[in-house]
Order: sequence, then structure tokens, then C-alpha cells
Amino acid sequence: MTYKAEINVMPLKELLDPQGKAVTSGLKNLGLDEISNVRIGKHIYLEIEADSEEKAKSSAEESCKKLLSNPIMEYFEIDLEEVG
Repeated sequence: MTYKAEINVMPLKELLDPQGKAVTSGLKNLGLDEISNVRIGKHIYLEIEADSEEKAKSSAEESCKKLLSNPIMEYFEIDLEEVG
């Protein structure tokens, strides 16, 4: 079966997000004062061939832990869906 994994990788809430701060400042300079606390992350799409949803989720988690995220500075969330 094929599974689609959509992964969001974001900086830990406790850490400063310099990109987010720069975007927040830029938006304020554009007159968008109602927007605050911007956080910048990554959105990753994977297709996974696996025998079960559990194996697909395990593969997605392993890829995040080993390559796609830095656990010291980031956390990740996985949305998994069967596509065929």
C-alpha cells in the first residue's frame, strides 16, 4: 500500500526563531500590525510504500529523527494518509 505523509517541522517554542522575527518585522513595516509571533518551519511531503499504517508511520518518524529534523532545535508532526 502507498501512504502519503505530510510532515511539519517547526522550531521548538522555547527557542528564538530569527526568520520568524524578520518576517514579523517586515509585515509590520508593510502596515500589517495585526500579525505577530510568526514562526517559520518546513513542510515535507513523502510517499511511503508499506504493508501497514504502523510501518509507514514508523518510516516517517525515523526519517524525521535521522534526517529531516534537528531534535535539539525542532519538533515535527506527521499527518499520514493511505492513498492506494
